[in-house]
Amino acid sequence: MLSDIERKVLRVIANYSAGRRRTPTVQELCTKTGRLRGGILIVLEELAKEKYIEWNRAAPDEMKVLEAWERK
Repeated sequence: MLSDIERKVLRVIANYSAGRRRTPTVQELCTKTGRLRGGILIVLEELAKEKYIEWNRAAPDEMKVLEAWERK
């Protein structure tokens, strides 16, 4: 089960990529969620660990959505 911020970030990434044909940068995620960069990086790590996105900390602005909705 995802936390509220994890769910929010996942939805922002999915909606952003659907509308703009690219995923948001970490800075854009910070702006849209009101969170600091360190917090967003932790959320992205957790989403990657849970296989909702493909993401690597070495290239933080590159991500791919694997599942746009939380699993039941």
